[in-house]
This record gives sequence, structure tokens and C-alpha cells, in this order.
Amino acid sequence: REWDIIETEEHYKSRWRSIRILYLTMFLSSVGFSIVLMSIWPYLQKIDQTADASFLGWVIASFSLGQMVASPIFGLWSNYRPRKEPLTVSIFISVAANCLYAYVQVPASHNKYYMLVARGLVGFGAGNVAVIRSYIAGATSLQERTSSMANTSACQALGFILGPVFQTCFALIGEKGVTWDTIKLQINMYTAPVLLGAFLGILNIILILTVLREHRVDDSGRQCKNINFEEASTDEVQVPQGNIDQVAVVATNVLFFVILFIFALFETIVTPLTMDMYAWTREQAVLYDGIILAALGVEAVIIFMGIKLLSKKVGERAILLGGLIVIWVGFFILLPWGHQFPKIQWEDLHNNSIPNTTFGEIIITLWKIPREDHNEGPTGCPVEQAWCLYTPMIHLAQFLTSAVLIGIGYPSCNVMSYTLYSKILGPKPQGMYMGWLTASGSAARILGPVFISQVYAAWGPRWAFSLVCGIVVLTITLLGVVYRRLIAFSVRHGRIQE
Repeated sequence: REWDIIETEEHYKSRWRSIRILYLTMFLSSVGFSIVLMSIWPYLQKIDQTADASFLGWVIASFSLGQMVASPIFGLWSNYRPRKEPLTVSIFISVAANCLYAYVQVPASHNKYYMLVARGLVGFGAGNVAVIRSYIAGATSLQERTSSMANTSACQALGFILGPVFQTCFALIGEKGVTWDTIKLQINMYTAPVLLGAFLGILNIILILTVLREHRVDDSGRQCKNINFEEASTDEVQVPQGNIDQVAVVATNVLFFVILFIFALFETIVTPLTMDMYAWTREQAVLYDGIILAALGVEAVIIFMGIKLLSKKVGERAILLGGLIVIWVGFFILLPWGHQFPKIQWEDLHNNSIPNTTFGEIIITLWKIPREDHNEGPTGCPVEQAWCLYTPMIHLAQFLTSAVLIGIGYPSCNVMSYTLYSKILGPKPQGMYMGWLTASGSAARILGPVFISQVYAAWGPRWAFSLVCGIVVLTITLLGVVYRRLIAFSVRHGRIQE
């Protein structure tokens, strides 16, 4: 009996050591994914002048397309083989893709398509999120689950904080930087971050290969038999049998899709919106938007820590509902109001003349104004976007207030949605299911940037954010319909009281 107690303690320590390594993996991966986020748009403009805001949506969406394809593959792989394998392969792909991104300016033409491919391969490597979530869901009891998932999200958010921070620091290098002629590598404010991301990926692989071990427990915390479990134990139990509530599974996938869709379009539109509304240059946009997203990341970490305590009092479903309501308020505040218009991207045009002239007179005036030299980097709202002439600007205080509210609602909804999902699935292997959940989130990250870039470019922020408010209302309605079905597997089958 004394030997059994020692073995149980060792198993417990090993289990949590492995979980913490996956926290670190999520953190390092998030840094690598986000470290170029704010510089994609200005870098795209620099390497290929044919790229516009709509192509930016496709570049950002390519990341999620790669993740959507890879997530079910890596998830299924993790159900039958040690998680080290899909984790190591996926991170290696991300490292190679970051190196490709550092060379997208080298080809003589079609540079924007090389960037598209590079970001797609980085996204393919990001399919390991499904493996990490399935491991943590299978290695924790119901009582440990919410806290562990919140810690996972907090590590991910912390990575997304430091990513823009590193990008902001690298902005000091400037666009020119230095060139290593021997290998044709240009190190500047755009390429230095991805090289750091590649280094962090290599460090990640070393940690996974040396520390991670396979563990799996049931909803009560007892060790379960697992096909990819490497160590035997005297207290193993069989996985409880029972049917998974497929309606709840589908509904949670839809909820997760919408939550990721909303935040993906928000982070996509931040840079073009601020450059249009406040006439920021490319370097200013990288710096200021990096600071804003870093601040939202700090806010998200605080929210994740608070959720761990709040969920014990009000439950995951109530937090999910409250988060959606806060998101709706945030986007409603973001709607443009007032009579002040953004600066147009021509020096000779003054905003105060717009309300006093007809639309036809404005067009004639613009036709006679010479275009600025592209190399000078004109600032303001592009005249090609017709809505710039009649849509009021979004004030900076308005934008920051909205960002704070979205920064509260999104992390709450994000962690609660996949925490509920893991509880609905129960103690069975969740790799494939988590793969589908991650794929639904990736699909949202594909459609979100494409949706917002197209609608924003064509109709402006008023239509774009009004449609987002409508989508959130429909999502709240769906949550109300399935609210009672979003319960844990063991609670549904009467094994544990809610």
C-alpha cells in the first residue's frame, strides 16, 4: 500500500508537469503566431504595391485555412499515437513557414502570393491547438477542467500580448534594417519577428520531446486506460460508456465559430480602421495597434484568472451568455456617429468642405486633384473607398471603449465555450472532436477577415459593424435555445450531480 501511494503521487506530479509543459507550448506558439500580426498589412504594402485591403483578408484567412485543414488530422492522430508526434511535426512546419515568410520579399514578382502561402503553412502548424486541448481535457477531472482550460487560454493570451510587444520593439529597427547578402536575408522590422518565432518553435520542440508524458483520467480524476498511454498503473479504470449529446456538440461548435468569427474580424480590421480614421502611417499603425492589442492581452489574462473563480459561483453557461452581451455592446459603441469626417488621402482636400457640397461636386473636385506620389506614403481614408466621403469618423475614445468591452467579452466566451465542449464530450478520447472544434474556429478565422475586409472596403464601418451586431443577437438566441443541454457528460448520465 505504501508503494501504491508513492506511485500515485508520482503519477500526479508527472501529469501536472506534462500539463504545464503544454501551457508553455501554447504560450510559445502564440508568440510565434502573433508576433507579425500588426505588421502584415504594412509589410504587404511594402513588398507588393498591387495588394489592397481585400487581399489582406485573404492573407489573414490563409492562416486559419491551414489550421482548419490540419486540426482534425492532428486531432485524429493524437487519439491513437503519443501526442509528441503530432505536436513535434506541427511545430516544425511552423518553423519552416516562418523562415519562408522572412524571404517573401526576395522574388522579383508575385510577392503577395508567397506571403499567402507562408501564412497558410504557419496556420497548418497551428493545428496542434486541437492536440493540446484534447490532452488537457483528457488529463483533468471535471473539478480541474475549467481552471486548466482558463490557464491554457491565459498562456495563449499572454503569448498574444508579448507577440505585439516584440513586434513593437522590432519596429525600432525600421523598414530598411540590415541585409545578410550571403543568404539574401533582410533583417528589418518585418522579418526579425518571424525569425524569433522560428527560434521559439525550436525551443518548443526540445521541451516536448524531453518532458511531455501521456496521461489520462476520467471525470472523477481516476486514471483511465488509453491506447497511447505509456506507463502502467494499478488503479486504472475503464472509460464510462454512454452517448454524447450531438445536439449540444453541434451547438457548441456553432457558438465557438461565431465567437472566433467576431474576434477575427475585429483584429483584422484594427490596422486598416485606425489608418483610415486617424491618418496613421504604416509605422505608427504597427506601433500603436501593437500597444492596443498588447493591452487587450493583459486584460484577457486578468479575465481568465477571474473566470476561474467566477465560474464556481455562476457556472460556465451564465458567463458565456454574459460575454456575448458585452461583445454586442462593444460593437454597438463602435458604430460611427456625429458630423466629423476622416481625413481623405489627398493633401488638398479638407474635411470641412465635405458636408457643404454635393456628392457630384466632390467627385469633380477629386478628379482634378493630382494623386500623391505613392512612395511618400499618403495617410488617411483612401478616396477609392467611397464611403470615406459621407461616413463620420469613429473617435479614438469610441474605438478604445469598444476595444475594452470586446476584450472582456471575447476571452470569457472563448474559454467557456471549449470548456463546456470538453465536459459535454466526457472522458472518451477527444482528439477528433477537438479537431473539429478547432476547425470550426479556423473556418471562422477564414470567413471573418474575408467578410470584414470586403464589407468594410465596399460599405464602410457602419454597415460592417451593424451586421456584426445582428450576428451576435442571433448567437445569443441560439444559446438560449440550447442552454439546458450544455451540461457535462457525467451529469447528463446521472453519474455526478451538477
